[in-house]
Formats: sequence, C-alpha cells, structure tokens
Amino acid sequence: MHFGFSYVGLVFLIMLFVPNAFWTKNQPKDYEKYVVKENKILLAFERAGQMLVTTAVLIFSDFNLRPWSLWSLWLLGAFLLMVLYEIHWIRYFRSEKTMHDFYRSILGIPIAGATLPVMAFFLLSIYGRNWILGISTVILGIGHIGIHAVHQKEVQRELEK
Repeated sequence: MHFGFSYVGLVFLIMLFVPNAFWTKNQPKDYEKYVVKENKILLAFERAGQMLVTTAVLIFSDFNLRPWSLWSLWLLGAFLLMVLYEIHWIRYFRSEKTMHDFYRSILGIPIAGATLPVMAFFLLSIYGRNWILGISTVILGIGHIGIHAVHQKEVQRELEK
C-alpha cells in the first residue's frame, strides 16, 4: 500500500456523490416512513463504512492508473459497475420516483443503488491490492446493502397488499 492522493478514487467518489446530491431533492415518495425504522446496528456499519471508504480511496495512490495488464480488468470492472450505477440514477430520476423505482434491479443486480457502488469499490480494492479499502467496503456493504434490503422487503410487502 502506498500513501498518496488517488485521482481515480476521487473520480469514483464524484460518480457516487453527484447523483446522491440530486437525490436529496428527489427522494422517493414515502421514503421518510422507512428511514425511521432503520436498524441502528446496520446504520452504524453504514456510517463507519462510508467514512472508511471515502478516506481510504483518497489517501492511497494504489488505485491510480498503471500500465495496462490483465490486472487492469479489475479497474475496468469497477468502472463499468459505476457506469451502471449512473444509469440506475438516470432511470430513477426519469421515473415517478416511487420506492419501487428506487429499489429496481438493473441487469439482474438487486437493489442496484446500494449494491453497485459497494461492488465497484470492492473491485477497486482488488485492483489496488489494498486490503484496507477491501475491509472498509465490506463494512459499508453490510450496513448500506443491509439497510436497503430491509427497505426493499418492506416495499415489496406493501405492494403485495
């Protein structure tokens, strides 16, 4: 692991944060009724993971571009997952902005808005051979995907009524 600024990490964070900034003004209908019931342990994992991933992806230069090799496929895979994440948001912003729209899958990937960035950052950790980002991403995934999986189940139950 090498300390230093990661411009690739910054690009990934911009791809993550920009749609979320727009989301704050375009939250799904009835979102607040789900948030109040969030599991506090999952929420702690999510917050810790957010802080750890954001820090790790910026302070290690391991994620910056290197000469092309087969290992570069990890970075390509991570980037493609982030592109799918952007497509997920475009689709959401063009929808009616319901909870169902928010939790739609994309290419068979469930809870795309939560799963795609976690998967992308995990692949980025493999590309950078950086176990700190890897562990941080697992912590984030437990909380973030866990919270949204519970929300999605609640939405599904309401749709079945």
